[in-house]
Amino acid sequence: MLSSRTNWSFTPNRLSNEISRCRQRGSTIIDLTESNPTRCGFTYDAEEILGALRDPRSLTYEPDPRGLREAREAVAAYYRERGAKVDPEQVFLTASTSEAYSYVLRLLADPGDSVLVPQPSYPLLDFLARLDDVELLPYPLIYERGWRMDLKALTSSLAAASSESSRARGSARAIIAVHPNNPTGSFVRQKEFEFLIGSCKEAPAALIADEVFSDYAFDPSLQREAGLETEGRVPSFASTTEVLTFTLSGLSKISALPQMKLAWVVVSGPPDHLQRALERLEVIADTYLSVSAPLGIALPRLLATRKTLQPQIMDRIRRNLRWLDQRLGEGLPLGRLETEGGWYVILHDAGNAWRSDEEWALELLRQDDVLVHPGHFYDFPCEGHLVLSLLPKPEVFEQGVSRIIARTSQRS
Repeated sequence: MLSSRTNWSFTPNRLSNEISRCRQRGSTIIDLTESNPTRCGFTYDAEEILGALRDPRSLTYEPDPRGLREAREAVAAYYRERGAKVDPEQVFLTASTSEAYSYVLRLLADPGDSVLVPQPSYPLLDFLARLDDVELLPYPLIYERGWRMDLKALTSSLAAASSESSRARGSARAIIAVHPNNPTGSFVRQKEFEFLIGSCKEAPAALIADEVFSDYAFDPSLQREAGLETEGRVPSFASTTEVLTFTLSGLSKISALPQMKLAWVVVSGPPDHLQRALERLEVIADTYLSVSAPLGIALPRLLATRKTLQPQIMDRIRRNLRWLDQRLGEGLPLGRLETEGGWYVILHDAGNAWRSDEEWALELLRQDDVLVHPGHFYDFPCEGHLVLSLLPKPEVFEQGVSRIIARTSQRS
């Protein structure tokens, strides 16, 4: 009676069970997975945010499939500040980037078609693909002091999707690039961007760029000090014209307002492909009309609040990262992988003291009341990784990391 696409296992995993046990025994968990900015002690301009929702125009319903023109003009202005030329007619407002993904996947793919995704990456993509009857084909990100795309493997994944043996499953319709990636924090470089463009032309396939964390780029000077390449970072995919491209972002990260549920997709590409995509996407958007009038009217003011929220978040991220680097001195088997931006950091146990990431995370929770994400949640190809949020208050972050270091030192 129910569809196979929702036939998930609802059995709690071992980490979820352990969280429940901790709470039952009254333990205070130090949550180093917290990535909800509204729970991390940042100062919001409540008067401005709530005032933006009190516009009398909200009492009139004037639906537009793309979303309120004034709101789309604000999005276009945001991209102009980032060096990307965007026409408001290329912008579609959605309730979330998840909904934007669904719009785009429905536009591009038939049931059984495939989409290439980076690995490691955020697990939400698995659920979105399944709900839209799309198969995900991973292409790896590899780590050599910094992260980069494995271009050879990407080519192999595309070739596999296009082979005769794969056609029964459907062809590759798009390549997803997360810019910067979550959780690796790696940006797409110009050489990689050009390779993606060439690959999409040859396939042919569309390009989907998830830029939700792109405003949170670390200072290039710090990257150079670490010996990492800083040149050639792509500013934005939003003005790409060589291939059909869909650029996703929204208020959840840009203005640290996940509760406002407002995002968008920018469509760009060659004129003939672009026009057909805009026409079809308008029908999809008109079917749902998911963005409310109050939020559409408020978007320009809510988007402007990023100028007071982003500096707070960047200060927090820099402080926590700086403190972490000071504690991870020589002689410890524990280190961190280099990152260029975003809200996360990856710890690496070079000593392989644990049998698996899951065992590592479980022991930290059982013994130290510290909650972290094991690397396998993000499809890391090997063991020895924990993913931590950089958003918690410094006193929380420092206490939790100190316990991780102590536990790792005992194990080594």
